[in-house]
Amino acid sequence: MLSAFANSFKIPELRQRILFTAGLIFCCRIVANVPTPGVDPAALQRVIAEIESTVGGGFLGLIDMFSGGALRNVAVGALGIMPYISASIIMQLMGTVVPALERLKREGEAGQQKITQYTRYLTLGLCVVQGLFMAMTLENPAALGIGHSLVQHPGVSFRIMTIITMTAGTMLLMWLGEQITERGVGNGISLIITISIISRLPHAVFAVWSLMTGAEGAGTFGVFELVFIILLLLMVVAGTVFVTQGQRKIPVQYAKRVIGRRVYGGQSTYLPLRINYAGVMPIIFAQALLMFPAPILNRLPGTFFAELANLLHMESWFYMFLFGLMILFFSYFWVATQFDPVRIADDLKKYGGYIPGIRPGRATANYLDHTMTRITLAGALFLTIIAVIPTLMVRLFGVPWMISSFFGGTSLLIIVGVMLDTMRQIESQLLMRHYDGFLKKGKLRGRGRNY
Repeated sequence: MLSAFANSFKIPELRQRILFTAGLIFCCRIVANVPTPGVDPAALQRVIAEIESTVGGGFLGLIDMFSGGALRNVAVGALGIMPYISASIIMQLMGTVVPALERLKREGEAGQQKITQYTRYLTLGLCVVQGLFMAMTLENPAALGIGHSLVQHPGVSFRIMTIITMTAGTMLLMWLGEQITERGVGNGISLIITISIISRLPHAVFAVWSLMTGAEGAGTFGVFELVFIILLLLMVVAGTVFVTQGQRKIPVQYAKRVIGRRVYGGQSTYLPLRINYAGVMPIIFAQALLMFPAPILNRLPGTFFAELANLLHMESWFYMFLFGLMILFFSYFWVATQFDPVRIADDLKKYGGYIPGIRPGRATANYLDHTMTRITLAGALFLTIIAVIPTLMVRLFGVPWMISSFFGGTSLLIIVGVMLDTMRQIESQLLMRHYDGFLKKGKLRGRGRNY
């Protein structure tokens, strides 16, 4: 593996792409640290500390995680890349219900460029709306139960300035991500999110050190607890990689076709169906929907609403049960909207392919739908276990959220998925030039002439 990293810098084109990617990621980190004018940073630091005293920090904690601490720093990139991600998700979901968008998806590269243009416009609109709400929240912190004054000079001018700066920050991040995708290594948007999450790792390491040493040298964590945490992290990461890479391979046979004097087709291949087809989306949807009921219920009068709000707290068993049910629901919802067995069956029939033992057409579509439904259950159960591990660590072992968030949930799934995809792209470049890759060791090492 170390030789593969060294070989990556021996290829001029790949070395240039890696350095270009690193440079733009550094620019993204600058955007996450340039402060927004008009906000008192010291007051906001106290507010974030109060919010983070709860598990996960609520909605602001999630935004701060995806923005790489930009919200904590009141930076121009406080909205992060999330408006673009939200716009992309909206366009994906609308593509299944709006006929015009569905036709654009079938037009190939030209249609995809048009969809990308619509996604950018939608991102701009979401940035304006979210920037306005962010400015209003900073002007009225009492709405969050905060007594600190955050804005030095509130008013219309502050709102306009905040909207412009935060919108510009998000659009700059979007442009940098597209440049990384085009001229760098890996998916730019995904890499920006991953680096934003990993930027919190030094704080987590410092938190572990604080637990071991303590304020007076007698920490709450010992060597046994440290070894247990490391082993648990390794097992969770290994399980995440295993399920993320897991596939159900459906055998596909192509019929032979005679055109002139040549025979085409006749080869055997397979159709890969991913176990975790929905990826991290079900967890994001479930978290987004469950973040708002508890704060709203806390503001309603009466003990009934207060008790209901306690049931929806992130540390309660009822919350984790409801969280798991929503992950199951959204896993099937995402598969139902994005996986089209009828189109796949039609494409196989068009090119002379068929699944052995299954009739082409409607029978193939039913078989694919039935198979995908079964493996989606396994993927959804895996997502549920990964999602509740951080909360269980907080509730059962008293591990701070800053540490436990790296043991599962959205953070771990994004980091593992993006890193695997980036390594796969680098490996393809290495193998193409006769170098050993990261994931598979062959007989070739270095360059050669006769293979």
